[in-house]
Amino acid sequence: MSVTIAFATQLEQLIPCTMKLPERQPEFFFYYSLLGNDVTNEPFNDLINPNFEPERASVRIRSSVEILRVYLALQSKLQIHLCCGDQSLGSTEIPLTGLLKKGSTEINHHPVTVEGAFTLDPPNRAKQKLAPIPVELAPTVGVSVALQREGVDSQSLIELKTQNEHEPEHSKKRVLTPIKEKTLTEPKSPSMSPVPPHNQSPPTKDDATGSEVESLQYDKDTKQNPKANSSVPASLAQPVTTSNASETASGQKIAVPATSHHFCFSIDLRSIHALEIGFPINCILRYSYPFFGSAAPIMTNPPVEVRKNMEVFLPQSYCAFDFATMPHQLQDTFLRIPLLVELWHKDKMSKDLLLGIARIQLSNILSSEKTRFLGSNGEQCWRQTYSESVPVIAAQGSNNRIVDLSYTMTLEDYGLVKMREIFVSDSSQCVSAVQQKPSSLPPAPCPSEIQTEPRETLEYKAALELEMWKEMQEDIFENQLKQKELAHMQALAEEWKKRDRERESLVKKKVAEYTILEGKLQKTLIDLEKREQQLASAESELQREKKELQSQRERNMQELQDSIRRAKEDCVHQVELERLKIKQLEEDKHRLQQQLTDAENKYKILEKEFQQFKDQQSNKPEMRLQSEINLLTLEKVELERKLESATKSKLHYKQQWGRALKELARLKQREQESQMARLKKQQEELEQMRLRYLAAEEKDTVKTERQELLDIRNELNRLRQQEQKQYQDSREIASGKMDGPHGNALEEGLDDYLTRLIEERDTLMRTGVYNHEDRIISELDRQIREILAKNNASN
Repeated sequence: MSVTIAFATQLEQLIPCTMKLPERQPEFFFYYSLLGNDVTNEPFNDLINPNFEPERASVRIRSSVEILRVYLALQSKLQIHLCCGDQSLGSTEIPLTGLLKKGSTEINHHPVTVEGAFTLDPPNRAKQKLAPIPVELAPTVGVSVALQREGVDSQSLIELKTQNEHEPEHSKKRVLTPIKEKTLTEPKSPSMSPVPPHNQSPPTKDDATGSEVESLQYDKDTKQNPKANSSVPASLAQPVTTSNASETASGQKIAVPATSHHFCFSIDLRSIHALEIGFPINCILRYSYPFFGSAAPIMTNPPVEVRKNMEVFLPQSYCAFDFATMPHQLQDTFLRIPLLVELWHKDKMSKDLLLGIARIQLSNILSSEKTRFLGSNGEQCWRQTYSESVPVIAAQGSNNRIVDLSYTMTLEDYGLVKMREIFVSDSSQCVSAVQQKPSSLPPAPCPSEIQTEPRETLEYKAALELEMWKEMQEDIFENQLKQKELAHMQALAEEWKKRDRERESLVKKKVAEYTILEGKLQKTLIDLEKREQQLASAESELQREKKELQSQRERNMQELQDSIRRAKEDCVHQVELERLKIKQLEEDKHRLQQQLTDAENKYKILEKEFQQFKDQQSNKPEMRLQSEINLLTLEKVELERKLESATKSKLHYKQQWGRALKELARLKQREQESQMARLKKQQEELEQMRLRYLAAEEKDTVKTERQELLDIRNELNRLRQQEQKQYQDSREIASGKMDGPHGNALEEGLDDYLTRLIEERDTLMRTGVYNHEDRIISELDRQIREILAKNNASN
């Protein structure tokens, strides 16, 4: 089973007005759970134009079709959430019951899929009582869920995503993006896999669409030549491709003819206007030009609605191509083959309809004015720009104009394609050539000749070449700074445009919300007017009922007074009757009290007689034995009850002790397993940390050694120059040696030269880089010995 998240639109509608986004650029991502595995896609920052690579997460299932059908019936929906940090902005549910229908055998022949654009709903929409969003503004996400049996050929796992966004003139917007694969092997630990599983084969060209054929070709080329440059001959060129794993594709150049030029052709289909059809159209533009290296069609997206007497700017209409070809071949192709742009009408209810075709003559740009600009490496480049409006001719019926298309195309010539990059200038090479041949120099002239023509010396020429090289490097550095400044300004402008689009979207959203609130307010005002009328009618009804109640109250008061008078008379009569009853009861009371006194006297006499009889009976031994037997019987019953409770407690404690032993053994085993798992995880983390540390240490070591080698090479060049100069001075001194009054001056020159050689040798030795076995130190020692020998000979 695999789940692919391909695209998303209108995500800014999910941001509530009360939500405060973080000050830093927020990251958004999609999250879902696939058979117990938590899966997220690569984060993206722009909700208005979400730009993320399609990703497929797949998991292998061992089951039967019937059991899997029952499971999908129980787990009938897959929830996908759009998240910002730990907060869910919206979610959608993809039904899974359609994958395995009852009695269907499709799964045995080909994969079954559920795919489409699903609407994202904000959380707690019912509780928040939010108004419904129009269909064209509803946030959606494109999802494909596929289920296939192993061994059945599946469709391509590499898809094409073409993005034609309107960006600055130098940006490259045609992107071929392979879908990232996530193969989930165990719960909660999805792993990344950039290639399909071993049991899935890529589609052939017979059963693949045009976009899949192109992506197949792209995948084949990248496998055969993983370091191919984007600047290749037109017969092999692909459009400018970017992906997360192909940023290092410019390390090696492809061999091209020596006369080939590096061109960049870009076209921007700006707008369409002057519609001649009587009904509005929902259109996209589509074109293809194989000369640029790809036969795959390029389309604008999303479709835009065009009506009469209006001009509509097309979204994602900019596309640029990098290719290498010969100028005469480019001119011949542009003259022979025009660019055909197709106008399609998109209809959700029926098939897409081809309305017309516009012919763009690409040779027009060759006759436009050329402007010069500096390339990324400071080289001189040429740019030609041409803008025009062309009619779109109906594809069927008469050749009538449907609409006008405005476009702008640019052709940039970066010069000859270089086989490799050379970072050392010609002047520096000349200096090196002069320095590497000290033995072939002619004998030095006398000092008088050197003074008369100083510009002819090799030292002066080398210094002049060095200064010229410095000036050229300064110019290159200034150009690079200007390019960086321009890039930063363009990035700031793009960020400002992006922020402006976000603010505009939020303003539109708030205006829509305010419109909804205004409608609610109007409805509330109408309800209030109705309620006011109802209150007025209710008030009049209340006055009428109040009068009726007043008259009813007066009648009730009269009736109440009559009933009170009758009740008083009844009460007086009842009181007389009660008084007669009380008098009769008092006479009965006196009679009963006399009878009670007589009964008490009789009771006292009988009680005395019973006490005497009881004393007589208690003195007998049979009564004492009977009382002791009763006490012992009670003690026996109490002891038997205690014995029974003790037996039950013993059995209960024995059962509890057995259960406790079993629980202790199970806890020990579980603790051992968890300890082993933690130990294994810690070992894996330590191994990964060790590998990362070794890689970082090796990288730092290589960088440090490279810098040291560069410093040593610069030092060697400087010492080679000094050695050459010293050697030449010694030759001049040797050749200019004479007798007479010039002898003392010569000896002073030798002493100064000897002192300078000793100082240079000591300076090199103190650096710690050289020792007595190095060639430079040995040469200095030899020259010092020669000068000492000459001084001794002259003395």
